[in-house]
Amino acid sequence: MKPEGLRYIDEYRDSALVLHLSNQIRKVSKKPVNLMEVCGGHTMAIHKNGLTGFLPETINLLSGPGCPVCVSSQTFIDHAIALGNLPDMILTTYGDLLRVPGSLSSLEKEKAAGSDIRIVYSVLDALEIAKQNRKKQVVFIGIGFETTAPASAAAIKKAEMDGIRNFYLLSSHKVMPPALEALAAGDTKIDGFIAPGHVSAITGYGIYQKFAKVYKRGVVISGFEPADILQSILMLVKQIELSNYHVENEYKRIVKPGGNPKALAIMEEVFIPVDAEWRGLGIVPESGLAITEKFAAYDATRKFDVKIPESKPPRGCICGEILTGKSKPSDCRLFASVCNPLNPVGACMVSSEGACSVFYKYRA
Repeated sequence: MKPEGLRYIDEYRDSALVLHLSNQIRKVSKKPVNLMEVCGGHTMAIHKNGLTGFLPETINLLSGPGCPVCVSSQTFIDHAIALGNLPDMILTTYGDLLRVPGSLSSLEKEKAAGSDIRIVYSVLDALEIAKQNRKKQVVFIGIGFETTAPASAAAIKKAEMDGIRNFYLLSSHKVMPPALEALAAGDTKIDGFIAPGHVSAITGYGIYQKFAKVYKRGVVISGFEPADILQSILMLVKQIELSNYHVENEYKRIVKPGGNPKALAIMEEVFIPVDAEWRGLGIVPESGLAITEKFAAYDATRKFDVKIPESKPPRGCICGEILTGKSKPSDCRLFASVCNPLNPVGACMVSSEGACSVFYKYRA
């Protein structure tokens, strides 16, 4: 039974294949390695399926900055809250972001206090709200990596085409390569990256070449099923054991070399790279996406002048250290006691893809 021949999702969940891959990893892995799964979806899949139990003690998995809600800075949350308090404002957001604590409040608390803050399932829902409420100002809080940025860009273009002038984007969109480079050049020991499948479906895999060549790190783009992840770990371990670092694509059924050219083109038209703040990493050069001058009329940061309070990270929370692989959720003295899904102290406990939320749910 060879992973390369798999065609259907159920085959990637086959217990015999999972055991086969686990045994292969145990045979190949000789020295201790730290592998970082960058995507929050991978973190969730690993612990939901109990995959750590199929790995030898030589392999240590680290959670990286792959949860968009988690990496959005405290300052950004405070900015969104300030916008939501403006008169005649409708603030639209994904549900996870609602509960992320800001310095003084949260969007959830401001909504309960009377601010018009609405949960949407896509940016197009926000655009429709703007269309139906022409006398209001409507801001969509844009978060996510290369996976969601094209949709925000498309919404801005559609707003222009349809003449919707009361729609704005507050962008916290980010791109993955600069953050990975900051990690590779940092003091966290990372031997290889389990690269994000959804991001790579947009970008292709040329963006990872530098990590293999310059930083001598193995990179394998992985799918999200149990066999995907174990196969990717096996591929990484082989690279590391042979000191033969390169980029491999395990997720071939979805990720193509050139990615999605149309999505990349619309991102390039609407956004421009800027320095951006990541929770845990600080300011990362050219890792954020700001709206270009051409579409400045839809930029919430230019349209609305609001006072943002000085950022006050929650005391005792180590979310930033967890996002950079320096610590695990269980290392935090607040984990599962003061900080839990009903009372999240930090962003990593809020999102379903946040490491703390995942570790709490599956008691990893």
